[in-house]
Amino acid sequence: MPAPSESVRAAMAVSLRGCEELLPEAEWLRKLARSEATGQPLRVKLGLDPTAPDIHIGHTVVLNKMRQLQDLGHTVIFLIGDFTSMIGDPSGRNATRPPLTREQIEANAQTYYRQASLVLDPARTEIRYNSEWSDPLGARGMIELAAKYTVARMLERDDFTKRFKAGTPISVHELLYPLMQGYDSVALRSDLELGGTDQKFNLLVGRALQAEYGQEPQCILTMPLLEGTDGVEKMSKSKGNYIAITEPANSMYAKLLSISDTLMWRYYTLLSFRPESEIARLKAEVEVGRNPKDAKVALALEITARFHDATAAAAAAEDFQRRAAGGVPDEIAEVSLGGAPLAIGSLLKQAGLAPSTSEALRLVDQGGVRIDGVVVSDKGLKVAAGSCVVQVGKRKFARVTLAA
Repeated sequence: MPAPSESVRAAMAVSLRGCEELLPEAEWLRKLARSEATGQPLRVKLGLDPTAPDIHIGHTVVLNKMRQLQDLGHTVIFLIGDFTSMIGDPSGRNATRPPLTREQIEANAQTYYRQASLVLDPARTEIRYNSEWSDPLGARGMIELAAKYTVARMLERDDFTKRFKAGTPISVHELLYPLMQGYDSVALRSDLELGGTDQKFNLLVGRALQAEYGQEPQCILTMPLLEGTDGVEKMSKSKGNYIAITEPANSMYAKLLSISDTLMWRYYTLLSFRPESEIARLKAEVEVGRNPKDAKVALALEITARFHDATAAAAAAEDFQRRAAGGVPDEIAEVSLGGAPLAIGSLLKQAGLAPSTSEALRLVDQGGVRIDGVVVSDKGLKVAAGSCVVQVGKRKFARVTLAA
């Protein structure tokens, strides 16, 4: 193979930026060179099961990569797994996942693509549903598909292996999930499939099945799973450490400013569209004394503007500054509570800062709660014994003393 052109090398650099693995790299390089030589765009696939109605910025890590490849001129296929959602992806699970009903799937799918379009270019995105080819497959087709993969290879999957050794039930339908996801790649003649690191096994099944069906196997590209605002757990609605892409600009901006200085650079790598050279320069400036808040503000403005607009992002920054400058009033309520550590929802209710626990958690969701000036983003937070200033919105303050 001749040495790749400068544009192919640049496309390879875009592909590799921030990714966990690109397999096999040599095959992807060949595909890029062939695409340039023939003028035929490559087919890049991402499948998402609409298991919940909202997308958070953790989901956009892989969507960002899709957009970068889309901007290189390749065909992006946004696949909504309406069929596979009824099976339930067992990836990373230690128990059988309850399947969704058709009604739940349809309700979630209504908002999925609209939200993804905040990252992808809708005019250049091919939208598909895997029920298109999975429903017509029928029992005979399913048996023929299952014959192309072995149980031994299926049990090489880490979560299946652990459950099998622990004697935890594995339903037969769960073994079908990787096969059906892999069959999507056959139906779409995918050149590259993207996913999180937890999807690696499923993506490799797609390669194997394409070879079985006489197709050129797809390459696979996995992206890291983004930590949530707590900097510890994977971003998740259930963990309360997420930033939804549809939440208000003020809340989004405040949550982004609440992340740690260390986590900020990972967010830059996985979420920012700035050139890597610019990010490296910014990091070097911080290392020699520049205030890291400057970099964090730039990141918060960029991300907030992406999902709202530049005007809304600027207004969110002004609102944040105004609230920060206001400080704590000289006279605020003094509240003493027991039961530390106390859940944040209960604390706000008992301190008279929210009418109910559910309203308190809604306020946390919106980025409207601060403890000692720091935005609370974790609805599962338990506040330890001690004294702290709690702020709700712009005007509600209380100095809360918690005893064990």
